[in-house]
Amino acid sequence: MHGEYKVPGGKLVVVDLEVADSLITGFRLAGDFFLEPDEALGAIDQAVNGLPASSDAATIVAAIKEALPADAVLLGFTAESVAIAIRRALSQATSFTDYDWTIIHSGPLPPQMHLALDEVMSIEVGEGRRGPTLRVWEWNESAVVLGSFQSVKNEVDLENAKKYGFDVVRRISGGGAMFMEAGSIITYSIYVPSDLVRGMSFADSYAFLDEWVITALKSLGIDAFYQPLNDITSAAGKIGGAAQKRLGSGAVLHHATMSYDMDGEKMVKVLRIGREKMSDKGTKSAAKRVDPLRSQTGLSRVEIIDELKATFTRLYGAGTGEITPEELSKAEELVRTKFSTTEWLQRVP
Repeated sequence: MHGEYKVPGGKLVVVDLEVADSLITGFRLAGDFFLEPDEALGAIDQAVNGLPASSDAATIVAAIKEALPADAVLLGFTAESVAIAIRRALSQATSFTDYDWTIIHSGPLPPQMHLALDEVMSIEVGEGRRGPTLRVWEWNESAVVLGSFQSVKNEVDLENAKKYGFDVVRRISGGGAMFMEAGSIITYSIYVPSDLVRGMSFADSYAFLDEWVITALKSLGIDAFYQPLNDITSAAGKIGGAAQKRLGSGAVLHHATMSYDMDGEKMVKVLRIGREKMSDKGTKSAAKRVDPLRSQTGLSRVEIIDELKATFTRLYGAGTGEITPEELSKAEELVRTKFSTTEWLQRVP
């Protein structure tokens, strides 16, 4: 069995192993990481060999840490990342490059259609009618997109939302509200088989699925990094956040929104962002939390999106595609029966 895990912001961890009598055997660790002293590599191998193949990540991590020399230095990886690679090998997880990817970047659609398409296209991937896909959103209407479990009245000042022309809608994934002013943000969705994130916790999979974005932002001169659980940030401030939903069809929906030219003052008038939430981010102002991509790059929104798509294609290979008529039809029906209904929006009043 073979498993790989690219540490977000770090190095590649590669493991090879066999299973005999329900125990891990023949384990070998490799990668482009740094490790001192040399004998620490053998210590890790020895610690893993003989562990039950059913061992969870915590058990594997504990065994590795106990076996490491006291003066061991691990650079670009951790015992936790080795455990993830092992769990991915045992579960026969796939990698980005195992798939034929499609990138879709079509014309503007209403926010409710984007949300419906996320559900439809995730199901299509899970049921094998569509391959893994990256879709970039375009829209010409402003909206607040609530997380699946957020309260409408607690999160949105409905009077100000109406005043500033923001529709209020709800998506199927959890997480926080997305302040989506037309033309001011960059949003994308990734639809993948769940095999791609096998062996990973929810927390690990967030950074894993957005690693390509960090690479693209760095290529634009932004000191970008991932901040658990789901923030894409930089030394100059937060850039955006991600949300995720795992569907019973065997697919994962992962989408992220990054601010390009955020009107922070308008955002705090439309969103009811509490003092407690701000205090745990280490800032007194919500407007100061979001540092727009425009201020850090000087590039147009289109130029940044082009670099994102080019980076994804360079790393994983991808062709261009379109939303199919069948997918559009299914999404339109979902808008009618779900995403435009009061019952869906007010599921958490």
